[in-house]
Amino acid sequence: MVVLPVAPAHAAAAPVRAAAAPVAATSISASRKARQKARARAAVRYAYKQIGDPYRYGGTGPGSWDCSGLAGGSWRKAGVKLPRTTQQIYRAVKYKVSWKGAVAGDLLFFYGGKSHVGIYVGNGYMIHASRSGRPVKKVKLGSYYKRNFSGAVRPGY
Repeated sequence: MVVLPVAPAHAAAAPVRAAAAPVAATSISASRKARQKARARAAVRYAYKQIGDPYRYGGTGPGSWDCSGLAGGSWRKAGVKLPRTTQQIYRAVKYKVSWKGAVAGDLLFFYGGKSHVGIYVGNGYMIHASRSGRPVKKVKLGSYYKRNFSGAVRPGY
């Protein structure tokens, strides 16, 4: 018979730490990752097709967009339904990413209240519907955007 040592009842338990995002990412199956990547490519392709469309407050397309309408419309075209507003989208999508960890298809949020969103298309650019009088366009993510960045999510899982 083998006797295993038992910790005394008064011994402190090891602290439990919350799992970090990269750990969660490794628990996603390869097939789910591949499906998400295909959806992200479809969302980006659709966003590119909207370049030049006019901005319209509350616009959900087709033909005119606001920022969250464009993000939601692009992902909807890829088969993923998102809530209507920027804050709702950020809360609903559980997979959060960093500025440096962003990949094409991720949604980038800006300003304190996450009041603006753009679709990251890779190589330091995003497509967004910025404001009245300006069409949907692709912009370089320079220092202004980095300073005002407030979070990012990866839809489609």
